[in-house]
Formats: sequence, structure tokens, C-alpha cells
Amino acid sequence: MEYVYAALLLHSTGKEVSEEGISAILNAVDITPDEVRIKALVTALEGVDIESVLAKAPTAAAVAAPVAAAEAAPVAKAEEVEEEEEEAEESGIEGLGALFG
Repeated sequence: MEYVYAALLLHSTGKEVSEEGISAILNAVDITPDEVRIKALVTALEGVDIESVLAKAPTAAAVAAPVAAAEAAPVAKAEEVEEEEEEAEESGIEGLGALFG
């Protein structure tokens, strides 16, 4: 992912996305660059209009809302299960009381 971020950083500053540029950014943040990965990324980005791709990409807020909802669903379901277990336990105790008195 760091390689893509480096390419986006170069693009956002108006510089050419190149192997040398990506390597320089990675070296600056103490990441040992893998030249094969860099070459593959630069080759994959040849002819790609990065600006139009970014314009079509969903915003972080649009992606974050469904993710947050999906993460919250299991928590709500777990709370429901706990409440059901407590109710079942209480009714079981009441049933014992009826047997003895």
C-alpha cells in the first residue's frame, strides 16, 4: 500500500509518477523499496488518468458509514442475546419457586 501512497503523493504534487520518485519517497520514510514492485506499479499506471480515477472513487465518508454499521450490528445482536439469556434465567428461577412453595 505504501507504494500506491507514494505514487499518489507524487501525482498530487504534480510530479511524474516514476520509479525514482517512488523509491525516493519510500527511502525518506525508512522503507526499503522493492524495485520489482515499484516497476510493476509504474507500468500499471502508464496511460491511466489518475485524476479521473480519483474522481470516480467513493469518498471516505461514503465507505465508512456502511462499515461502521456492519461493525455495530454484531454488538447489538450480542446485547439482545444477553437480554434473552437473562430473561430465561429469571423465568427458570421463578419456576423453581413455584415447585417449592
